[in-house]
Amino acid sequence: MQNGDVNQSQVRRYMPLAVAAGIGSILGSGIIVGLSATITVWQTGLGLSNTQVGIISGALTFAIAFGSLLAGQITKTVGLIRAFNWLNLIYAIGAIICVLSGSYAILLVGVIITGFASGADLPISMTVVSHDAPDESTSASLVSSTQIFWQIGVFMSYVGAFVVSKMAGASGARVVFTMLAAFAIITWLWRSLSSKFREFHKEGEQRRIDHENEAHLQEKVSIKNVFLGENRSKYMGFFFAIIIFYVCWNLLANTFGQFQTFTLVQAHASQSFATGAGVILNLISLFATIAFASVAGGKYRNKMFVFGSLVQILAMLGLAISSHALWPIVFAIGFYNIGNNTAGEAMYKVWTQESFPVEVRASVQGFINGFSRICCGLFAIITPSLVVPSAIRTTMYGFAGLVTIGFISGIVMMRLQKKHGLNQH
Repeated sequence: MQNGDVNQSQVRRYMPLAVAAGIGSILGSGIIVGLSATITVWQTGLGLSNTQVGIISGALTFAIAFGSLLAGQITKTVGLIRAFNWLNLIYAIGAIICVLSGSYAILLVGVIITGFASGADLPISMTVVSHDAPDESTSASLVSSTQIFWQIGVFMSYVGAFVVSKMAGASGARVVFTMLAAFAIITWLWRSLSSKFREFHKEGEQRRIDHENEAHLQEKVSIKNVFLGENRSKYMGFFFAIIIFYVCWNLLANTFGQFQTFTLVQAHASQSFATGAGVILNLISLFATIAFASVAGGKYRNKMFVFGSLVQILAMLGLAISSHALWPIVFAIGFYNIGNNTAGEAMYKVWTQESFPVEVRASVQGFINGFSRICCGLFAIITPSLVVPSAIRTTMYGFAGLVTIGFISGIVMMRLQKKHGLNQH
C-alpha cells in the first residue's frame, strides 16, 4: 500500500535518531544488569559488607526513579534537546567515578550519578523521538524500536560480565563500567554533533509550532492545563490506564529481571545452567521485541498486545502448576519472555508518547517511570521470600492476577484511544 511505503521510508530516514535514543536504552539496562552481574565482584574487590551491597543496589533503583521523576523539570530548565544531548556525558562521568573508585563511598556516588542520568535520559529520549517524527505512525515504530536496544543492553551486560568474571579483584567490574562509559561518551558526541539530528529537531519544532497555530492554542501547554483543563477527563483516563498497566507489568518484569537466576537455582539448577538459560531466554526476549516493533505502527499492534497478555497469564499459571520443577519453570519463563515483550514496555512507551501533548510527554513518562521504579524497589525487598519453592506457587497465582489487571487496563487504554480518535488500528 502506498501509505505504508511512505511510512516505511520515513521510518528509515529517522532511524538514526531512534538508534541514538536506543543507545540510551542500552546504557539504561546496562547499568542495571551491569551492576547486578558484578556486585559480588565489587564486594570482593572493595571489601564491602552485605549491608553496603544492599545500599548500593537500592541506591541505583531509587536514583533511576528520581531521574525519571525529574525529567520534565530538567527539560523545562535546560530545554528538551539540550538535555537529550548532554545527559549521556553525566552518565559517563558517573561510570568513570565507579571505574576509579577504591572505596564504598566513591562507588556509591558513581552509581547514584549514573543511575540518575540514566533515569532522566529514557523518557527524554522517547520524547525527542516523538517530537521529531513526522507523524504518529512513524513515531510509534521508532519509539517501540528503542526497546530492542534495551534488550541488547541486557544481553551485552550479561555477556560482558561473564567474559570478565575470572579477572582478579574488582578488575572485571571496572572493565564493564569502562565499556558503559565509552558507550555514553560516543552517544554524547553523536547526539551533540550530528547535523542531521539538528535538522530533525528544527523540523520537529516547526511542526509543533504550526500545530499550535492551526489549533489556535492561546494558552501554553503545561501539566496543569493538560490535567485540569477542558480535556482533563481524556488525559486523566489515559494517565490512569497507562500507569496501572505499567506498574503491574513492571512489578513482574523487574522480579524476573532481578531474580530469574535465583528462581532457577532455587529449583536446583546449577549456577552455570541458570546463567546459560538466562542468555538463551534473553535472546527470546530480543526476538519478541523485534516482532512487536515491526507492527507497532500498524493495524496488528493491538492484536499483538492481546496475544502477549494472554501468553503472560498462561505462563504464570504454568509456573504455579509446575511449582518447583526445573524444566517446566524454564519453559514457562520462555513463554513469559515472549508475552512480556509483545505486551509490555514498548507498548507503554508508544501509548505515552502518542496520547499526550509533546510539551508534557517527558514529564508524564518520567513520572510513570519513576513511580514504577519506586514500587519495584520496595517490592524487591520481599521478592526473595516469594520465589522460594515453598511459596512460588501462591506467588505465581498472584502474578497471574497482576498481569490480568494490567491486561484489563490495556484494553481500557485501547478503547480510550479509539474513542478519542488517536488510534484507528
